[in-house]
Amino acid sequence: MNQLSPTPNFEIIPETAPFSQEQRSWLNGFFAGLVSLDSAVTPLSAEQGAAVMKGAVGDGDDGEAPWHDQTMPIAERMKLAEGRPIRRKMMAAMAQQDCGQCGYNCHDYSEVIASKAEARLNLCVPGGKETARMLKSLYEDLEKAPAVSLPAAAPAVTPVAAVPAAEPGRSRDNPVKASFLSRRQINKPGSEKETWHIEFDLAQAGLDYVVGDSFGVFAANELGLVDQIIAMLGASHTTEVNGKTLREVLLNDVSLSPAPDMLFELISFVTGGAQREKARALASGDDPDGDAANLDVLAALQKFAGVRPHPEAFVEALEPLQPRLYSISSSNNATPGRLSLTVDAVCYVIGKRKRLGLASTFLAERINPGEQLGVYVQKAHGFGLPQDPNTPVIMIGPGTGIAPFRAFLHDRQATNAPGRNWLFFGHQRSEYDFFYSDELNAMKASGLLTRLSLAWSRDGAEKFYVQDRMREVGRELWNWLADGAHVYVCGDAKRMAKDVERALVDITAQFGARSTDEAIAFVADLKKKGRYQQDVY
Repeated sequence: MNQLSPTPNFEIIPETAPFSQEQRSWLNGFFAGLVSLDSAVTPLSAEQGAAVMKGAVGDGDDGEAPWHDQTMPIAERMKLAEGRPIRRKMMAAMAQQDCGQCGYNCHDYSEVIASKAEARLNLCVPGGKETARMLKSLYEDLEKAPAVSLPAAAPAVTPVAAVPAAEPGRSRDNPVKASFLSRRQINKPGSEKETWHIEFDLAQAGLDYVVGDSFGVFAANELGLVDQIIAMLGASHTTEVNGKTLREVLLNDVSLSPAPDMLFELISFVTGGAQREKARALASGDDPDGDAANLDVLAALQKFAGVRPHPEAFVEALEPLQPRLYSISSSNNATPGRLSLTVDAVCYVIGKRKRLGLASTFLAERINPGEQLGVYVQKAHGFGLPQDPNTPVIMIGPGTGIAPFRAFLHDRQATNAPGRNWLFFGHQRSEYDFFYSDELNAMKASGLLTRLSLAWSRDGAEKFYVQDRMREVGRELWNWLADGAHVYVCGDAKRMAKDVERALVDITAQFGARSTDEAIAFVADLKKKGRYQQDVY
């Protein structure tokens, strides 16, 4: 959301208030968006301004966000945010991926919640339940905070204006329809996963994109799962809920994994005894049986078998179905009007029941060529090719992390960018898991792909990863960095991204003749200058 700037001579916070000029400017801009400018405005006294500052900004807020690290557990992030204002604690509660699935980045999502311009607390898909619970708790603290009274002469405060609707297809709140074209499996039989190359036709949707952007997909739940849930409720699939059939609502409108706290609250209202206590415990975030992490909506109903909430109340207790974002693996410059994704079909077993990833198996199995679905393009937050096409790029993308780098390479080829390109790719087994091998080998043969460094974790007696390959070629990698190369990382945030960064620090220390602290500072400076960019999840 764009921050409003104060109009000339609009001063609510007086110069005598105990704030810096930057703080006063921020506060005046903040209240300019809240207060009608058509009436006379009386500045706050220094005491009133101090109260506002403490409530709206908070003591000890230096503007830094040390918790903005995808690899850091939420407990550590919240500890770093202690003593900060609530809006900063809200940011610490986010998943720190700036993935855009919420429709904002982490900073902006926390700001609009704290200013009450956004009422939805469950939009952080990667953060899941722990983020939603923390935001709910912080929001309750915000509601309990004492209100600051404006002077009697001040005009009434009006609600914050709604964020204007984005252009069609550019926001999760304004998707468009696109046609699903095709899918083909890009790993071979014998692989432990199923990975698919997915194609869409964007011509009718009128969408374009740049490499580095992500693609939002509104998938439908699996019909078999939906019908099992309807059977557990003892209802008919034609039961009407909010003007639709129960089956339609469960297919398209609500999330069926994981089971939300509100569902357990509902169950506690319609049962008693030990079952009620267990449901209350689950609703509050406790784990009485040690299985809370495995409870999707069907598993929750099975756990409380015999409890049959009314279908309408049941639906109201569920979370809205959220879109899923994927890194785009094609270039609009190379294939205008077409877009591709690289998707692992998520499938695993808990107990005796198979669980399916929502969007991944929808794309890999359930949608048919020619069918349409709701989509949007999510603009990248600081992840894209350098402006100068001569700049060399180092791309590190194991597994489906190769997606944006396939796009980068196709784009550099289509635009005749002269810069050198180095790709690190890895997976489990070279025989089965070398995605896009024909394409990449052809790019290597043509000279587009200057270097191709591969790492296979299961081919040898010991596991070997992309970070190990980086260390092997550390001297040349350092030479590329010294020549101004930009580094890109895509893939797993929890382990891979951290291990790659550690390898880069070690390479900098060894071949750049720096101490460990100096090497850490060098890599941090790469990030600050936009020369080290991550698309991790």
